Amino acid sequence: MYTNSAYWHQTRLDFKDKKHPIFIGSCGTYRLYTIKKLPTHRPRGRLDYQLLYVASGKAHFYFDGKEEIVSAGNMVLYRPKEEQRYYYYGADHPEVYWVHFTGNNVKNILRKYGIADGVHVIYSGVSMEYKHLYMNMIEELQLRKEDYEELLVYYFMQLLILLHRQILVKPHKKNPMIMDDMAQAVDYFRMHYNKQINIEKYAASKNISVSWFIQNFKQYTNTTPAQYIQNLRLSNAKSLLETTNYNVTEISNLVGYENPLYFSRFFRKQFGASPSQFRKQLRQNEENQMTEPEKK
Repeated sequence: MYTNSAYWHQTRLDFKDKKHPIFIGSCGTYRLYTIKKLPTHRPRGRLDYQLLYVASGKAHFYFDGKEEIVSAGNMVLYRPKEEQRYYYYGADHPEVYWVHFTGNNVKNILRKYGIADGVHVIYSGVSMEYKHLYMNMIEELQLRKEDYEELLVYYFMQLLILLHRQILVKPHKKNPMIMDDMAQAVDYFRMHYNKQINIEKYAASKNISVSWFIQNFKQYTNTTPAQYIQNLRLSNAKSLLETTNYNVTEISNLVGYENPLYFSRFFRKQFGASPSQFRKQLRQNEENQMTEPEKK
């Protein structure tokens, strides 16, 4: 299992903020590989809100005692004092991002961005932009640089804006067969991203035209199949740099790049630093966190 999380003032206690319209309390991500089951159950809920994004695989949520399986491309919203009960299973290969937030105007802000009262599951589509925003929030909350609390809200508002745009175009995505075809493609690419994938052959294997497939895949994920595969490779390379001691050449091969220089060029374009520089910066940040006195 891979996990990465951050908490305001490094406390896991939930709280209600009345001073700000919206305030970010904590955020993080889970990816299950070997653990069979990861349960969460808060019978009395929390004092804050929680917005979860299912980026890959699926997760099992319960609302009013009834199970709902939520697949990749959806977000789940829990409100204050609402029972939270959900399960991640390793067999489903879930990758989930989450953020807890509070404030004195949250309900109106959610309404403004198209999230009606009582709604739990929100179709979002699969997009690397969501993941980047969640990871930006995690990093800001971990490093706690100047004005980080304001920047957290900025990233979160960007997330709501992207979600609102997706909500507005949802009527064009009602064909369940197309949705299922694109969900299958996303799942296939997620499982085989580190191998050579021929988009034309994949479309032919499903008896659909390449242009039709690319058009509908882009509508479903907000990116092309080739871009989606590359984003998966780079995102997983980033995780390997963060959590393993594999060298750059080994990581390049593990995520599907035969040429390490080719891999490094794309990584730098995506994250603003080469793989080696990224790992060096990460370790420096970890050392700084260990030596830096706690900020009050």
